[in-house]
Amino acid sequence: MNHPEAATVHIIDDDPSVREAMAWLLRTRRLLSQAYASAAAFEQALGADEPAAPGCILLDVRMPGLSGLTLFDRLLARGVPTLWPVIFLTGHADVPTAVDTVKRGAFDFCEKPFSDNALVDRVEQALALSRERLAQRAGRRAVQARMDELTERERAVMERVAGGLANKQIAHELAISVRTVEVHRARVFEKMDVKSAVELANLLQKL
Repeated sequence: MNHPEAATVHIIDDDPSVREAMAWLLRTRRLLSQAYASAAAFEQALGADEPAAPGCILLDVRMPGLSGLTLFDRLLARGVPTLWPVIFLTGHADVPTAVDTVKRGAFDFCEKPFSDNALVDRVEQALALSRERLAQRAGRRAVQARMDELTERERAVMERVAGGLANKQIAHELAISVRTVEVHRARVFEKMDVKSAVELANLLQKL
């Protein structure tokens, strides 16, 4: 399901005319889409993998079988809406449901019929958010990969350097020489690809 570069709008609606209309509307703004006739079909296509490419989900609230709201709950349990924002579509205005889903993490809740331009604007905003969150995840994983290369002692020194301690203080806390601290500090900076304690602290905040 995931393509490394392409941002895709996933349309989940049991009405084929709605799916076709939405796909056409998105094409007018040069947006790629993939349609699913049911929540179960989307789940099957999604599989067990985490989203790897930018995307968002246009989700009908009421469908035969697995409802949009139930699918949303399942996706929430997996953290999918964090990376692929969910925009609910409904032909039945339900303010309490709309408020509840947005509070629980839905990106938006749109009632049919809706303004085409307004909807696509929201889709583009959702895709922009998806790109941002995927980039943040990639950044966190890159930092974690660097941290995994540190020895236990280097990690102990790193935590104290990032906490603002001077070399003498670190040496005292770890019962090692100042020279040893300096060596570990240099290795930490090299492995973490930073040049200062402030830069190191800012990098660790990503985690």
